[in-house]
Amino acid sequence: MIKVETQVKLPFLWGKTVFKKANWTQVNLIVGPNGSGKTVLAQEVARQFEKAGYKITYLQADRADKEDFYKKLKNDPKLQEKIDKILFQLFGKSLSECHGLKQIIMLLVALYSPESKCLFVDEPELHLHPQFQQFFMNEIRKTAEEDPNRIFFLITHSPYFIDLRFAEDLTGVVVCHMNHAPTSIEELSSKDEILFRRFLPRFNTYHKQFFFSDNQIFVEGYTDQQIFTYLLRCIDTKYGAAGTGVIDVGGKDELGVFFKVCSLLGTDGRIITDLDSLFAGKLRDVVCDDERPASWLESQIEKQMPFYRMLFTTRELETPITLEKLIRRLEKFLTNIGKCVAGLEYPLTPDIELYVEKIRALYEKYEKPESLDTFKTVVLQGVIELEEQLKDVLPIPLAQTVPLIINLTNMILASIEAARVYILPKGCIEHFYRQSNIQYMPVSGKDRLFHTEIESMMTLSSSELKEQYPELVAILMRACFRNGSL
Repeated sequence: MIKVETQVKLPFLWGKTVFKKANWTQVNLIVGPNGSGKTVLAQEVARQFEKAGYKITYLQADRADKEDFYKKLKNDPKLQEKIDKILFQLFGKSLSECHGLKQIIMLLVALYSPESKCLFVDEPELHLHPQFQQFFMNEIRKTAEEDPNRIFFLITHSPYFIDLRFAEDLTGVVVCHMNHAPTSIEELSSKDEILFRRFLPRFNTYHKQFFFSDNQIFVEGYTDQQIFTYLLRCIDTKYGAAGTGVIDVGGKDELGVFFKVCSLLGTDGRIITDLDSLFAGKLRDVVCDDERPASWLESQIEKQMPFYRMLFTTRELETPITLEKLIRRLEKFLTNIGKCVAGLEYPLTPDIELYVEKIRALYEKYEKPESLDTFKTVVLQGVIELEEQLKDVLPIPLAQTVPLIINLTNMILASIEAARVYILPKGCIEHFYRQSNIQYMPVSGKDRLFHTEIESMMTLSSSELKEQYPELVAILMRACFRNGSL
């Protein structure tokens, strides 16, 4: 870790807020959307590093100073020899034959010149094929390992330069935003370091889009990504849908990691996820630790105290009402309902009979299904869909908990939305399909169901999509809205 106390004030970009950072890595990245002040910030950081005693080389985006680099190359035979060898390995050409590769030659001159202890490169990706962007990033890493006293800053729009190999590399990322000060991570807790260390090997170029825009939505899988991307055409730009991307990450554990990264970096990441995320996974853990749901619940205490007295004993109310506490009480209610429903005797209405069969199937498959997120989700799906019918078949004490479960679930979902996490209340994306009738989790044949649905959606106009998928469109609108509420 390199210690250089840095403070940047740019009132015309972010008002009175001051950007402060003291801990830097050898390779640092300044990222963010166009117009967010990356170059201006980098120039000010360069001045402050120069004041701290570092000899600065700054390669501008317009490459206006290119003649200085060519002159340096011409006067340094050792530098010529090194770059000539690299070019021959890459292109099978000597330095004298590479007139069309001026950009990469200039980058290599700046990189290999030993007198520069602090190199800033604005838009290193200019005119470079992705494979050469990766090559140059690898050369930066190699140079940094060979000389621990050198430090690099890349001001970039390219995911190929987001080369995060170790958890601590995240502390070298500075994210610029539209209309407010840049954010970064000063240091990672041991818990976060363990989380990111396990995750980074799966962090691919596609995932890295969120570093360049505050307007990204993360979902679990490719079917969610395709459906929500298609529905984006229904969202008016006043909700902030312009520039929105939907990124699938591979599961609710990965969603938890993206949530944590966005939270630490100060980016406005949004997540849309399945109902079972309430009951297991890293996303639940990190959302329960987030201060936004806690603040929302704190603001509701006086209003909701009569309801809390129905949920908790006097002794339980002596400790704070947290999101984790509410979810655990919901789980307790659901376990009791599930056990009872599994033992219901026929005859039953067709809807209740199907519900009983789904829960019994879990008991037949697993020794203790009550501990599974799928069990709790199925029970909750039935309570939501069959509220009135359940009241007629459950014992009175359990029947009285049904409306409590409904209200408690709504409260939990509202508090989680304060953290920009939007949970699909019916279960998962397939439960909102119009071409299939899917009632409970888990869902089989997802790929076939998806293709049938998306082909139908492609025949619909924007107004027809809004009419046929009102719940999904409403969730997407809330997720797109910049301030987090409508």
